[in-house]
Amino acid sequence: MTNAATRILGLDPGLRCTGWGVVVAEGARLRWVAHGVVAPPDTLPLSDRLLWLLEKVGEVCADYSCDEAAIEEVFVNVNPSSTLKLGHARAAVMLAPARAGLSVAEYSPNLIKKAVVGAGHADKTQIAFMVKRLLPAAGEVKADAADALAVAITHAQLRKRTLLEALNPVRGAA
Repeated sequence: MTNAATRILGLDPGLRCTGWGVVVAEGARLRWVAHGVVAPPDTLPLSDRLLWLLEKVGEVCADYSCDEAAIEEVFVNVNPSSTLKLGHARAAVMLAPARAGLSVAEYSPNLIKKAVVGAGHADKTQIAFMVKRLLPAAGEVKADAADALAVAITHAQLRKRTLLEALNPVRGAA
């Protein structure tokens, strides 16, 4: 049933700021529900910041009755320590919807940019511009939340394609 309304939580993980955005996908239509940023206090030890992210993203899942979630994959940074810390934050952010029983899809940054902007190397201002065009009810959206909404938009587009392919498999494929 491809036209059933599905609430999708998009997540842009970060240890300092994790963006989130919720959209409803109903057939080919997308509707903005909410967006924001969760930012654990910098003064907390790493383990407490990760727990804080897990709990706050879990609250978003519950508050907005999300059905599915999608998260941006980690990009490898020049600094291995930063990449590792981002990986920890991503794990905490990813576990929150999983703990709530949601499936969690993962998308590369280039795929997200291509799906939303049409170019795999778009910058943050281009992403925010397109998110505003695709979801005008969202109003002005800061970069982390815009990236999270872009993840949700990407998931809505790709899950629709996957559902349609499942309903209409290519004939003659073995």
